[in-house]
Amino acid sequence: MDATKPPVRVRADQSGISAAAAIIAQGGTVAVPTETVYGLAARADSAEAVAGIYRAKGRPDFNPLIVHVPDVEAAERLARFDDRAHALAAAFWPGALTIVAPRRPEAPLAAAVSAGLPTVALRCPAHPAMQALLRACGLPLAAPSANRSGGVSPTTAEHVMRSLGARVDLILDAGATQQGLESTIVGLRADGTWALLRPGPITLAAIAGVLGEGAGRLTSDARGIEAPGQLESHYAPGKPVRLEATDAAPDEFHIGFGAIVGDLTLSSGGDLAEAASRLYACLHAAAEAPQARIAVAPVPQTGIGTAINDRLRRAAA
Repeated sequence: MDATKPPVRVRADQSGISAAAAIIAQGGTVAVPTETVYGLAARADSAEAVAGIYRAKGRPDFNPLIVHVPDVEAAERLARFDDRAHALAAAFWPGALTIVAPRRPEAPLAAAVSAGLPTVALRCPAHPAMQALLRACGLPLAAPSANRSGGVSPTTAEHVMRSLGARVDLILDAGATQQGLESTIVGLRADGTWALLRPGPITLAAIAGVLGEGAGRLTSDARGIEAPGQLESHYAPGKPVRLEATDAAPDEFHIGFGAIVGDLTLSSGGDLAEAASRLYACLHAAAEAPQARIAVAPVPQTGIGTAINDRLRRAAA
């Protein structure tokens, strides 16, 4: 990708969809309209492709990413759907509802998609361009909003061009989005409760009409981050974590970066976007390793490194 060149912008017709699918198959990023906002899509099964999303947006939010699927059957291959999930999907899919459900252990998804959580956020979009892209790719697509982190969400291709420019490989232009507000997110808990994790086009009343009022409905609690649009919380690997570690003791699993190889590396080439996409996968591996403690190599406190170090400090707290 050459940041000096203007972004490639094409119509979201059959030719454009085919070009977008080819880019995504190769691990690239495509800005694509949904009925809510334009999303920055990449294949959800590849850590490298997810790193491309982080790179384009400027830094990772370390929020779970919403994974887009073409239908309920595709969703069920990634998450365990109970009666509540099926009822919500029957009522609101395709549409502007994201369902957070338990992730299947065998789901072919990059670790960064779930941000270290045992759940996955799934949406079946209604926009014909996104549906066509999903079916052309044959892959689940991670797709946060197609804008620089901290910016206003884009509702037109022009917004995407102004915000991301050539940081995105291709922009599919289908005009302005219909709803212009990110999807409603509902979290389905294993204890039978549910929570409105992010308000959106589908109202709380409409959701309650499907799931029922009463003890099952939670509009706020202190369970930490479960979906995009919430406050961040730390990810703890369950072992003591030592930071700025250029070497490791015998009882430490060493996570490397750049020239510091370690037992496993965030990025051997010192690529901060790759490090961001691999952070949770590396912490999971360290948690499962036989060593009693974890040591992490220094990560530059610049750009995406600021967010990476924030998460590492929280993990070490």
